Amino acid sequence: MSKKFLFIFSFIFLTSPAFAQNGYPSFADLAEKLLPTVVNISTIQQTEKLDTPLADDVDGEEAAALLDTSSESDKRQALGSGFIIDEAGFIITNYHVIENASTINVVLFDNTEVEAEVIGGDEKTDLALIKIDPPYKLQKAIFGNSDELRIGDWVLAIGNPFGLGGSVSAGIVSAKSRDIAAGPYDNFIQTDASINQGSSGGPMFNMKGEVIGINTALFSNTGNSTGVGFAIPINMAGWIAGQLEQTGQVKRGWIGVTIQNNSKETAERLGLKNTQGVIVSAVAEDSPASKAGLLVGDVILNLGQKEINVSKDFSRMVAESPIGKDIQLIVWRSGKIFPLSITVVEMPSATENKADEQSLPSDHIVQQLGIKLAEITPDILKRFNLAPVTLGLVVVSVEANSDAASQGIKKGDVILKMDKKDVLTLDAAEEYIKEAEQENNRPIMLLLQNQEQGTMAAVSIRLKKND
Repeated sequence: MSKKFLFIFSFIFLTSPAFAQNGYPSFADLAEKLLPTVVNISTIQQTEKLDTPLADDVDGEEAAALLDTSSESDKRQALGSGFIIDEAGFIITNYHVIENASTINVVLFDNTEVEAEVIGGDEKTDLALIKIDPPYKLQKAIFGNSDELRIGDWVLAIGNPFGLGGSVSAGIVSAKSRDIAAGPYDNFIQTDASINQGSSGGPMFNMKGEVIGINTALFSNTGNSTGVGFAIPINMAGWIAGQLEQTGQVKRGWIGVTIQNNSKETAERLGLKNTQGVIVSAVAEDSPASKAGLLVGDVILNLGQKEINVSKDFSRMVAESPIGKDIQLIVWRSGKIFPLSITVVEMPSATENKADEQSLPSDHIVQQLGIKLAEITPDILKRFNLAPVTLGLVVVSVEANSDAASQGIKKGDVILKMDKKDVLTLDAAEEYIKEAEQENNRPIMLLLQNQEQGTMAAVSIRLKKND
């Protein structure tokens, strides 16, 4: 495991001594203008209680005292930041700042303290919307366009590091579109600025005084800043906040596919000349994608006018598509490029992608081949330490004394082909096995990749005789 850990709690730019030198800009006028738009947030959060049985010899008064002490220990205070987006009192912050909060107190720029209520939260993007009753006319922050940010641009942040409140600092954009495995829609802005506890949910401004990000996360081995921090782009956050304000929840679009990034090796296997597009690795049964004719192994090149080369970009664009409307895809299949129209439906509440549910091992495959297989999912990639672009089925276990075991097939091997045909789903494997059964139970040829050694091998596996 890496020595670095991800801390999702704060984001603040601390002023460097270099800023005092000649030639660097002054942020004084901008800070004076923006400070009133930022708030400090403190919450009382409920923690899980431990069931502690009382001894038989504890009397009633002692028991009451113990329970009262336990009740206090089940609560903790959390600090964070936020910013006003509407004069009516709507405030954006991070979901983890207000998660499980029984009380939320907001401190305005002039130290006026008011209680807030939760309008809605979205755990997948770590965003939340809260509201206060304005004690006076509030000054709201103005949204910018995070897509226009360039690496190297100056950014300004205001937050509540370590509970100090109203702290202003600056840095630059170090990178864009970072995926830090924090959620299914990662698209973070990376900065070299300091990040410390208490500034989660605070705004990142451009030099026009527009919000272009929400300070959210850091990489660190101590819990304090090491100069690698991340902010949620405001273009994503604005869409989320709009949904939360309207309904208190986020309704995302869904078409029912599992996709993964392309690679040089994958492109060569599929017959592509380069690594453009994303690969369809699973299609949920009766989903919009299935009904429209999208197939496993298809390569999605475009969504609308936008080229697609990163799987999470595609997932995010589908999620933000209007429910009930059609999206237009450009698809590559077997050397041909063609358009495909798919109607977007509301994402099922219990899953990010129902196609992932097809990743369960098949009893029939185990019975016939003596191996348990699973489709590629993020959990499987992590569990077997596979490359993110792995295509095929992963061997989860091998029966002892089976023909597969005697052929040297091991847990963690990846089956790339069955009978010289690509095999990306358990359904496809089932179909190839049934074909072999119908042909007098002939052996099946498997093309295997050993992940540890990076080697490939073709082996022939005998099917078990049917009882």
